[in-house]
Amino acid sequence: MSARETPFEQRLRGLPPRLRPLAEELPGPRRWRIETAALVLVGLLLAIATVNDVVLGTHVNHRLVADLHTWRVYTGHDYKNVSTEQDVEHFTTTDVVCGNTTPGPPKERTQICLQMTGPVVDGRRAARGGWYLPAKREDLYRYRYACFGTTKAEGACPR
Repeated sequence: MSARETPFEQRLRGLPPRLRPLAEELPGPRRWRIETAALVLVGLLLAIATVNDVVLGTHVNHRLVADLHTWRVYTGHDYKNVSTEQDVEHFTTTDVVCGNTTPGPPKERTQICLQMTGPVVDGRRAARGGWYLPAKREDLYRYRYACFGTTKAEGACPR
């Protein structure tokens, strides 16, 4: 140990010989080129994944905003407390939007739920069907009633 060694150099000396930095590059193939190319490829992959995730999130947000607008147009109610649920179980773009049929706190009145499908066109999506829910109930199959549209044919309601 020399008196001129810095604390960093002392820590490096504690590493196994194969992990210590070399004073000179060893003769032979230039491994650093392969390592650099691999790092660039990994960085490129991460950049592409990030952009893809941002774009996907933007599209989902655009779709959910259109769902809320469609519910308000179909029902004629401009309520602010309307809930939207995505189909995360089957990873489809079918969404369900529920809101009260009369003014009041969320879920304190009978709710109408619309099933939205298809692309966003002019800021809206197609409401293919839906059902009603009693007050103070979650959107569970056993509580649904009076299905209409394609949801009736699909058996979305127990009664």
